[in-house]
Amino acid sequence: MTTKTTKTKTTKTTKTTTTKTTMTRWAGAVAVGISLLASGSQAQSFPDRPIKLLIGFTAGSSADVTARIVAEEMGKSLGKPVVVEARPGASSNIAANAVVKADPDGYTLFLGSVANVLSFVMKASSAIDMGKDLKAVGLVSAVPNILVVNPTLKASSVKELIALAKAEPGKLNFSSPGPGTIPHLSGELFNVMAGVKMVHVPYKGTPQAAQDVIGGSLQVMFAPSSTVLQLIEGKKLRALAWSITKRGEALPNLPTVSEAGLPGFDTSIWFGINAPAATPDAVRDKLASALTTALKSQAVAKSFATQGIAAFPAGPSEYASYIGSEAKKWSAIVVKAGLVK
Repeated sequence: MTTKTTKTKTTKTTKTTTTKTTMTRWAGAVAVGISLLASGSQAQSFPDRPIKLLIGFTAGSSADVTARIVAEEMGKSLGKPVVVEARPGASSNIAANAVVKADPDGYTLFLGSVANVLSFVMKASSAIDMGKDLKAVGLVSAVPNILVVNPTLKASSVKELIALAKAEPGKLNFSSPGPGTIPHLSGELFNVMAGVKMVHVPYKGTPQAAQDVIGGSLQVMFAPSSTVLQLIEGKKLRALAWSITKRGEALPNLPTVSEAGLPGFDTSIWFGINAPAATPDAVRDKLASALTTALKSQAVAKSFATQGIAAFPAGPSEYASYIGSEAKKWSAIVVKAGLVK
C-alpha cells in the first residue's frame, strides 16, 4: 500500500509540474507575441509627431550643418519634421547621455560621431559605449579636416610649421571643439608623428575654436572643412594641408599632410544616427530607410558638396561594425600619444 501511495503522489506531482511548466511556457509565448504585436503596431503608426535629433556641438559646427541637411530630407520621407536640437558640451557626451536615457520609441535620436568613440577609449567620465548604450541606425557622412593657421604665422607649409614648432617648443597652441574630438586627436597625432609639442586648448565648439585662431590668440587648428572653407577663401585662415589621405575636391591643389611630410597621417570626422538601445528594430528600420532615401537625394548631395562633406552611407549592421573598428583603431592611437595608459 505504501508503495502504491508513493507512486500515486509522484504521478500527481509530475503531472502538476508538467502542467505548470506548460502554462509558464504558454504565458511566455503569449507575452512575446503581445510584445511583437505592440512593436509592429508602434512601427506602423510611427511617427505620429515630430522627431528630435540631438547634436553634441554648437550651431555652425560640422555636426550642426550635417544634421540640418539630413534632417530636412528625412522629415519628408517620414511625413513628420525631424527637429535638430543642440546640447553642446563634454565632447558631445551631454547630448549622447540624454539620448541614452530617453524613451526608446524612436522620437529622440542622436547624431553620434567619432568624438564619442574617442571619449570612450580615452575613458572620459561622461563617455558612453556607443556599441552597447545606443542602437545604430546608419552612417551619414564623413567630413575631412583641414590643417589651418593664422595668416600672420610664419609657416606656409607643413614642413615650415614643423620647423617653427621645433624651434619654439611649447609656444604654439592648437585649438579644438573639445577634449577627445578628432580635431584634438589630429593635433596630438601631429605632435607624435612630427616630434613636436604644440599645446592643446579646448573649446565648446568648432566656430569658437576657429575664431580665436583667426584672432591670433591661438595659431593652429585641425578644423572641419565644412566650417573653414569660406574662412580660407576669405583669407581669414591659411590652409596648409588636408588631414586625409586623398585631396578634397573643394581645394584640389592643397596637399595632404601625408604628402607634405608625415606619410600615413589620416584623420576625418564621421557622423551617424543612433537611437536608444531598446528602440524596437521595426522603428529603427523605418528610420534607417528614411536616412537612406535622404542620402540618395539630389538636395542632400548638392548641400553636402557645397560644404565639403562626403556622404558615407551604411545601414544599421554595417554602422555597428564600423563603430567597433573605430574603437579598436583609436584605442591604439591614444595610447601611443600618451593620452591614456
